[in-house]
Amino acid sequence: MNPASRFAAFGLLLLTATANVFAQQDYFSDLPPGRSPQEIGKALAEHFVTSPHQHSPGTIFYGEVGTWYGALTFAQLTHDTDLRDRLIKRFDPLLPGGSEAALVPMRDHVDDSIFGVVPLEIYIQTKNKKHLEYGLTFADRQWENPQPDGLSQETRYWIDDMYMLTILQLEAWRATGDKKYIDRAAKEMVAYLDKLQQPSGLFYHAPDVPFFWGRGDGWVAAGMTEMLRDLPAGHPQRVRIMTAYKLMMAALLKYQAPDGTWRQLIDHDEAWEESSSSGMFTFALITGVKNGWLDAATYGPIARKAWIALTGFIDQNSDVTQICEGTNKLNSLDYYLERKRRTGDFHGQEPVLWAASALLR
Repeated sequence: MNPASRFAAFGLLLLTATANVFAQQDYFSDLPPGRSPQEIGKALAEHFVTSPHQHSPGTIFYGEVGTWYGALTFAQLTHDTDLRDRLIKRFDPLLPGGSEAALVPMRDHVDDSIFGVVPLEIYIQTKNKKHLEYGLTFADRQWENPQPDGLSQETRYWIDDMYMLTILQLEAWRATGDKKYIDRAAKEMVAYLDKLQQPSGLFYHAPDVPFFWGRGDGWVAAGMTEMLRDLPAGHPQRVRIMTAYKLMMAALLKYQAPDGTWRQLIDHDEAWEESSSSGMFTFALITGVKNGWLDAATYGPIARKAWIALTGFIDQNSDVTQICEGTNKLNSLDYYLERKRRTGDFHGQEPVLWAASALLR
């Protein structure tokens, strides 16, 4: 090929790539008034700064951790240092010796260990070593006594863990660059995928509970998405996780309700539209479209519709509505269909902030 032909071919490739980027972005531009990620994220993050802790029982629960993480990432992406500093000020009484240290969850349990995500994210943004050291105590404790197969002692094969366990190790890797953390997260994720993903692409709540519970599957979608954002291209587990992610996104396409949301039980039309699962799926879909993991023409309109529907759950107080209450597992259809609906629960606040951050990345 002569130089002129090579130059022309390069120009065509550049134009095609640019067109693809704009095609992806178009799905998330010109949003209805009041639905921009800047407006929605700011409202929910500011609301979080002044919200009381939500205890479960007596200590901060994982939903608050996820909301804190979402507010911090939103502050970083919008360069809102004032918001970031107020979020940190809210956290510092929880440091060892602080006035609220008794509220820190300390069990050797995945629901408690995730607390370490907040100090690790603060360190990532500020480089304050006291937050790094504190956050790593949770990440390292999670693997103090690993199982014979190398998995964490906190492994229990509930689908919730596919976010809560892996995000802590992922944040430790983001903070330190130490490969052991991301290898732990990837190994754990693949073990759960092999055990829990069904041929449809969806996930039972647990091996003994054959129901596709919305928020449970939402944790999976969000966990795989966070992993794929940072897992290096050559990592031996990336293809496995990407394959599972795409299979799940194809299933979500099938079960999206006409209004753009997903239901409390994903495959049951009689179940009510639920906001926390819808938020987690929206985060996963937006991220997939913007990163080119998903076909933009197929998934872009779905992701846009989901975001608009998700913001419709927010009331005048910046509280998310239609949130499934905290849910254990039980092999009973009625148990899931009859779960109570909450307003302002951090289970529902967190994924809206994640989705807003995804739109801003």
